[in-house]
Amino acid sequence: MSSFRLALCAGIVISFASAGHVLASGGGGGGGDMPSVSAPSYDPAAEYMKGVAALNAQQYKDAERALNHVVEAAPKNAEAWRLLGLANVGQNDLKGARKAYDRAVKLDPDNIQARQGLGVALGGLKDAKAAEQLDWLKARAATCGTCADAEALKAATSAVESAMGGVPTAALTRPMIFAGPERGDRVYLQAVGLINERRYDEALASLNRAREAFGPHPDILTYQGYAWRKKGDYARAETYYRQALAVAPAHKGATEYYGELKVERGDISGAKALLARLDHTCAYGCAEAEELRRWIDIGGDPSL
Repeated sequence: MSSFRLALCAGIVISFASAGHVLASGGGGGGGDMPSVSAPSYDPAAEYMKGVAALNAQQYKDAERALNHVVEAAPKNAEAWRLLGLANVGQNDLKGARKAYDRAVKLDPDNIQARQGLGVALGGLKDAKAAEQLDWLKARAATCGTCADAEALKAATSAVESAMGGVPTAALTRPMIFAGPERGDRVYLQAVGLINERRYDEALASLNRAREAFGPHPDILTYQGYAWRKKGDYARAETYYRQALAVAPAHKGATEYYGELKVERGDISGAKALLARLDHTCAYGCAEAEELRRWIDIGGDPSL
């Protein structure tokens, strides 16, 4: 099994809250090069943080503007769509909120907050489809019992029922304080340690919390892909690698690990195409290219 190379493991602490070029290029698991000309016009991770800051300040129009930039650059990021829905609710734009929350739910069907937001928006619009979200929340609560999501499900169910009962949406939307970059760095570092201990489920939970702070950061997406891959869910891992490369096409870690995934699936030609990308990015060679080359040469993990 190949080692999970991280800049942070060498004792280098990289704060995602620093300069925007750090966010764009990535730190752990490779990266460091400027994105190619095909990269999005906006750095989605930086715009996401602007949106979070604006939501914390209840500056909903500014939040909407920044989060629109995020979903333009990273349209499959469910968390950004959910926060965009919240920004729309803050401006009493329930139709806009319904659209954003609906997209979030389609991308992440198990997201309780997205289900709550969609149900509240639909209830505020007197749309009978609000009952579908209420039914989902009740069914989930019934199977949850006293699980970790019990309180969130109880609050979500109450909010949707109130919206359907005619309570003004504004009364159901309280100001929310989102995690800042310092907490995001802490849970990211926690995830790094858990991955190195092969505690992938716990690592994914920490990465989800880091994603709430930083949005579609290519390092986080790469590590989510790595964890799902080690859990054996190759299809899900691929979605995260592809998202990472969509926002940072020259990200070396995502390119290498995606290539390794292709080797594991028997797609050697696909792995060679990704190796060619690494060789182009690494004009003078790099560890990521050499590791993927070893995988391709033996048709699998060279450490086994």
